[in-house]
Amino acid sequence: MSVLAQAVREVQTALERRRVTSATRTTFQAATLLLRDERARVRADETIGETRRAEKQKRLDDVASSLARTAVRDQALMALLGEDAVVTPEARALEREMLQRAGIEPAPVEAPPVEEAPAAPAKPGVVPQSVVSRQMANPFLAPDFSAARPSAARPSRLAGWELLGPLLRSFERAGSGASACMDLPAPISRRAAGGHELMPHQARLVAAAAEGHRTFLLADEPGLGKTAQALLAAEAAKAFPLLVVVPNVVKTNWVREAGLWTPRRKATAIHGNGDSIDGFADIVVVNYEVLDRHVGWLGEFGFRGMVVDEAHFIKNKTSQRSQHVLGLSERIRSFTARPLLMALTGTPLINDIEDFLAIWEFLGWIDDKKPLPDLMDALTATGLTPADPGFSAAARQCVVDLGIVRRRKVDVAADIPPRRIADLPVELDGPTGRSIRAAERDLAQRMVGRYEDAIAARGSGPVDGIDHDLVRRVATWEQKDAASSPNGDNVFSMMRRIGQAKAALAADYAAQLARSAGKVVFFAKHIDVMDAAEETFTKQGVRFSSIRGDQTSTVRQRNIDAFVNDPEVAVAVCSLTAAGVGINLQVASNVVLAELPWTAAEQTQAIDRSHRIGQSMPVTAWRILAAQTIDARIAALIDDKAGLAAVALDGSDEEVGSSTDAQHAALVALLTEALSAGPFGG
Repeated sequence: MSVLAQAVREVQTALERRRVTSATRTTFQAATLLLRDERARVRADETIGETRRAEKQKRLDDVASSLARTAVRDQALMALLGEDAVVTPEARALEREMLQRAGIEPAPVEAPPVEEAPAAPAKPGVVPQSVVSRQMANPFLAPDFSAARPSAARPSRLAGWELLGPLLRSFERAGSGASACMDLPAPISRRAAGGHELMPHQARLVAAAAEGHRTFLLADEPGLGKTAQALLAAEAAKAFPLLVVVPNVVKTNWVREAGLWTPRRKATAIHGNGDSIDGFADIVVVNYEVLDRHVGWLGEFGFRGMVVDEAHFIKNKTSQRSQHVLGLSERIRSFTARPLLMALTGTPLINDIEDFLAIWEFLGWIDDKKPLPDLMDALTATGLTPADPGFSAAARQCVVDLGIVRRRKVDVAADIPPRRIADLPVELDGPTGRSIRAAERDLAQRMVGRYEDAIAARGSGPVDGIDHDLVRRVATWEQKDAASSPNGDNVFSMMRRIGQAKAALAADYAAQLARSAGKVVFFAKHIDVMDAAEETFTKQGVRFSSIRGDQTSTVRQRNIDAFVNDPEVAVAVCSLTAAGVGINLQVASNVVLAELPWTAAEQTQAIDRSHRIGQSMPVTAWRILAAQTIDARIAALIDDKAGLAAVALDGSDEEVGSSTDAQHAALVALLTEALSAGPFGG
């Protein structure tokens, strides 16, 4: 309910400011979809009584009335209320995101049932006319089974062992010096077809592809040129036609990069229904958001290679995007004996070591339950089992040798200047600051009440100290039942309010930086925070470029180019979601984080839009933190979790922060602090 109410307020605010954008319409439609689904769920829920059902229906009706009253003020919004309104992919994606913000896991997209009849199953989505033309021009395109791998592993002494868990733990417990990079050959040449010169670390990966290696988890730190490496590896492996799956924000950039590094290969991007694509192109670039409507013909196109950029996007294997990517990978592997498969991500681990699993499955190293033949053979060859002391290190090396490539800037690009993160605490004064601090106290007190009720329900007498297991459970309840709060305050709404309160302060600091130190990249999570920052820049006469998720690829690229090339454009106002990956903003050496992301990986990705190859100045990321609020606590939690990838991939001895998500950890810390100050503190 709080998420729905927040969405309605967001739309109402946009109407009041007369700034109804496509993002506003997307928010409105997502709220409408969520409301309809929740109404249907409440009606069908047999576990609640009629009184509770009527209460929930009444609250939903109130939100529906508010939506209707809001829509009356804008004809475009009214059209979205119709049952026949076309639901955009962006609205569907936002609806799932809203569910997750409410602590509800969206229902997985069910795979279509297997047809028992011999008739071919219906193909989902659309088939662009140019693809039909290509298929007609190549009617005898045949699968390549010239060196097909065995479909099943040979008998192994490890056949009865559960192996995926030990494989993951082998990375989680990696010791100092256990870097994760396969042996790579010396470069054959550092000159690309377009006349550009590769850095040595890039040329070594291309040489490995030329020598016959075909699967890579390319996990170089952000900013080390993974796009160029992937394109040139495809050229070396003759892996064309090549399918490239990317976030929408970098789709146009991939086509540009293909023209730069592989000028003899035609690249095309799929937009919408694909009406404008070139079906005869060598490189087909598609974004995750439209993959569902093209997955049918893509699976039959005859690709000899597949690249997944920002591969951590597929970590949730129940999501539709992951299922489509994994299905296409399996189809390509069945069609082509030794396709080139590359997963690109500078941040392969977001929250948990399990984030590896979907990537390994995409690469064909494992399936849902066990290692596949190549990995199983390598594990068998060690002569060890999970019960043996040396198995962990040997198993980890087996996975690395299959194609993990991880290089750090400090090791291979020493000429890239250093970076640092500087925290700037700001005081939130006046009614806004007092309101936020009061809301935080109310949230803590609500959790204390739930904790006390749970203790009392046990009936086991006084408790010595704090029950930390119960604290974690209470935090989980709060996440999943935030709407039970009378005022709707929860960790998500508070962080948004803090972002809104900081917006003008952060923008003012960014303007000062722009005047004194040159171009600045300004990151925020929420649209209204970006809007407020842009209003501040406008008032101060600071020219800016806006990079948002609701823009078309053409508009977004035009705005990126304006920031990079126009000396008068001083600030790039960027969405953490839309601009946090895959774009080059190294023209700026100062980054302002007006709002915090939820993970260390997102923070790194944002900063590394500037800290990358081509940067000539030290990069400073200025985190604007609201003092004496949960904002500062979450910053510390993000820093604690930054060691996860370092341990798993870089062989660091740093202590890994909890794999629990930052929202949950923040609630745990908030409740623990409140209990320590009261009678339960011991």
